[in-house]
Amino acid sequence: MSEKITAALGDKQITIETGKLAKQADGAVTVQLGETIVIVAAVAATKAKPGQDFFPLTVDYREKAAAAGKFPGGYFKREGRPTEKEILTCRLTDRPIRPLFPKGWYNEVQVQTVLLSADGQNDPDILSIIGASAALMVSDIPWDGPLGAVRVGRVAGKFIANPTHSEQAESDLDLVYVGNDKDIVMYEGAAKEITEADFNAALVYAQGVIQPVIAAQKELAAKAGKKKREITLNIVPDEILEEAKKLAGNRFVPALLTPGKLNRENACKAIQDEVGVKLIEKFGADRVNDFVIKDAFYYIQKEAVRGLILKEGKRLDGRGFDAVRAISSETSILPRAHGSALFARGETQAVTLVTLGTGDDTQDFDSYTGGRTEKKFILHYNFPNFSVGETGRISGPGRREIGHGALAERSIESMLPTDYPYAVRVTSEIMESNGSTSMASVCGGTLALLDAGVPMIRPVAGISVGICTEYGADKKISNYKLLTDIIGWEDAYCDMDCKIAGTEKGITGFQLDLKLKGIPFALMVETVEKARVARLHILAEMAKTLAGPRTELSKYAPRIEVIRINPEKIGALIGPGGKNIKRLVEESGCEINIEDDGTVNIFSVSPEGMKIARDAINGMTAEAEIGKIYRGRVVTVKEFGAFVEFLPGKDGLVHISELANFRVKNTEDVVKIGDEISVKCLGVDEKGRVKLSRRAAMEERDQEMAPKA
Repeated sequence: MSEKITAALGDKQITIETGKLAKQADGAVTVQLGETIVIVAAVAATKAKPGQDFFPLTVDYREKAAAAGKFPGGYFKREGRPTEKEILTCRLTDRPIRPLFPKGWYNEVQVQTVLLSADGQNDPDILSIIGASAALMVSDIPWDGPLGAVRVGRVAGKFIANPTHSEQAESDLDLVYVGNDKDIVMYEGAAKEITEADFNAALVYAQGVIQPVIAAQKELAAKAGKKKREITLNIVPDEILEEAKKLAGNRFVPALLTPGKLNRENACKAIQDEVGVKLIEKFGADRVNDFVIKDAFYYIQKEAVRGLILKEGKRLDGRGFDAVRAISSETSILPRAHGSALFARGETQAVTLVTLGTGDDTQDFDSYTGGRTEKKFILHYNFPNFSVGETGRISGPGRREIGHGALAERSIESMLPTDYPYAVRVTSEIMESNGSTSMASVCGGTLALLDAGVPMIRPVAGISVGICTEYGADKKISNYKLLTDIIGWEDAYCDMDCKIAGTEKGITGFQLDLKLKGIPFALMVETVEKARVARLHILAEMAKTLAGPRTELSKYAPRIEVIRINPEKIGALIGPGGKNIKRLVEESGCEINIEDDGTVNIFSVSPEGMKIARDAINGMTAEAEIGKIYRGRVVTVKEFGAFVEFLPGKDGLVHISELANFRVKNTEDVVKIGDEISVKCLGVDEKGRVKLSRRAAMEERDQEMAPKA
């Protein structure tokens, strides 16, 4: 029997139903907003795989063309590999639910979302997050929910819950927010230089909006939820853990304080290897396997790192809690890229390249759910194994790379002029990684864009802030330290990775990931302020290298000229079947893009080709100007005069009486087909017919040549 719950989400209604579809899953719900509907199903394996030493959670989100009443593109007419939007929605769904599974439980879990109906206005990504929470709540899978989610926009200074695509187009904020009944759990999004105060206000607004959805899930679970299953946790036996601590002694602290990432890792690994051998000797290989050693030392290192931070006030690399690592940067480091930069912050290093493209380089994509269908600005992020001194499988970008690139992209995008005619691609190649390479990509990407001469509104920088917490007996945070510019092990062993990017005026991009079940709003306010201070410091350091866009483009970048023509002339410029424009593209070697408003963009790497195209377009679309002298070619001869092509594709009549300053009996006595003559425009009649005069042109020329008195 199905159960259905309806809850308010801002001024809209969301409906969650269970017990109707996918009844063999451990938990399944449909979630509906407007006419957008998703189904989310969750299943957990009954036991862990032998030797499993991590929690195998898979979250998948797929859009079906049929949900929007469309056919997929391509020969096979079937959906293919996940799109970037689908991958980003997977990440949005995965990140908030992952910390709420029991630690030490390694049964495989799959949470799958399928888009069943798309109305083109309500984006299904928020429904996927809510659906994942609701499906887990009604299942027998152990999970410490529920969670609520909402997208927040702001139009004319007013916050909007779950704005439609048309509303979002007018918004200066795109915040995806996830929280529980008390605290912030995750957020992600972009803004157009929103202030820190307004950003904090948006978080407060979102936290209030999600409460009815959380209450609805609790009600649904009470009515239709299954009893949670009994589970077995795979944890290190207490006696082995205590022996490991005893054998390691106090050697871990100096090892953790070893300067340099690789040296620090090697020092800790040496202790682990030595103690591991002794543990096997004492307890036997059947009890002390690789998992036991790895898990025991993860716990020991985590305890040591957190003890240093919380009790001794020390960070692993010796910095103060608010300090940003040393910054260095260069530009124009690669000769053929249209713009390039090297940005380093401590042991995090990114090489960024900018490519300027034409209109043909704009990325087009299917959109079954509404919203954008093309992108003129693209940022791609690549993270090779060598950046962390490791080997591994070499393949295309994974979900992490796509997510990091999307974060950097949206952090920069709003600072590009909306009327910039070029398509722009930034690629960030991570050369070295020890904390927040996505924010290094923002900084390096900005410098490369400035190096390419892209007229950014303002430079953008980003920074990550972490937190290390300690809980009291009341299960509330009793002690904490915020860590500006976290390094890799601070991310791994502490509790938060909060990335915020922006300009000197405000925030443009953000992403929060927690290992905690939630973080109080007051701590987030502190975090946002520390990120602001650090961002201004980084922007000042970047300005020492390059403060504004270069005035000259790379000699390898395509040049662009913009010509604006009468929209009524577009057809004449294109010609029948595209004949005119195809011929011009072939003759000039240029790419020519014509927009509906009469804007013509000419792209060329050749000055000569640019001149050919420019002159031809001006000629083909020019209007006859009364009183102006033209050089034209005789195309037709009649008894009453000659027709002269005075502009490309445009003829005018030179009446026989206007051929010369004497009486002409036969037109061919003066001009023949193919002759080039100068003519003056006398007028244009109501039917658009142009009257020309050779006689008037000759008289004007004679006057100009006459000696001055």
